Amino acid sequence: MKSKGKKKIPHLLSIKDLSRKEILDILCLAEDFKSRKLKKKRPLEGCSIGLIFQKPSNRTRVSFEVGIYDLGGNAIYLRPEDIQLGERESVADVAKVLTRYLDGIVVRTFKHEDLEELAENATIPVVNALSDLFHPCQVLADIFTVQEKIGLENVKIVFVGDGNNVCQSWLIGAAKLGLNFTAACPKGYYPKARIVKEAKKIAGKKAKNITVTQNVDEAVKNADVIYTDVWVSMGQEDETVERMSVFRPYQVNAKLLKKANPKALVMHCLPAHRGEEIASSVIDGPRSIVYDQAENRLHVQKAILTKLFS
Repeated sequence: MKSKGKKKIPHLLSIKDLSRKEILDILCLAEDFKSRKLKKKRPLEGCSIGLIFQKPSNRTRVSFEVGIYDLGGNAIYLRPEDIQLGERESVADVAKVLTRYLDGIVVRTFKHEDLEELAENATIPVVNALSDLFHPCQVLADIFTVQEKIGLENVKIVFVGDGNNVCQSWLIGAAKLGLNFTAACPKGYYPKARIVKEAKKIAGKKAKNITVTQNVDEAVKNADVIYTDVWVSMGQEDETVERMSVFRPYQVNAKLLKKANPKALVMHCLPAHRGEEIASSVIDGPRSIVYDQAENRLHVQKAILTKLFS
């Protein structure tokens, strides 16, 4: 993992911070945690980890709290009103004070810049549990789930919908591992151009495997995995009417699935807005692995924490 700051503290702000080998090591470690081979491994024994959550959460909070407990640590949940980053006090001051109390910080926030400032001023590991730019823990768990179900060789993954933080993490993760990844998004809702460019640079000779298109029907042809996410995220509520209209052709439903590989799997990072980005018949259907990927957040995050603290 890359290190930031004078003391070379290992942070995980993006999948960019990981080498290909480190990603594969995390996947391998997650498999061992899931199979309970490492049930006695407790690298966080005696450690306290702060969870700064500017956004509410179900899976992220519970999976991190359970994971920290399983690894022997103590999780301290800090609500939005407890830690008002950049409002009640500066981000740098929060980082410098919490560094004196804690052994690590897990952050779920709106602005990626706040996360970077925390990491710059902290002398303990900082983990991105979600920002407006990236969602690395989610996508590492997703990659683990794909590997678990069908392997990572010659697999075609198609993200359908908004080119958001999850999509952007997939771009980087796919590039690191040489996967075939397509983002099918409406015009005006593509992932950030600089991140697409960076992903292609990371992919090198396999840059042609990283694509962005408006044509969802063409994109899902021969897809092994179809992935979607909500059309309206927290903080975008004032765009609801426009987004509902723009994204309607991008719903993952039975009709769209027929255009993919006959055995294509369906993924969603949850929470799902049934009847919007995904049909209930699909998310509850036999090709859905949505709840497997939700479970795998726990195992992968335990692997991430173990790597950071070892």
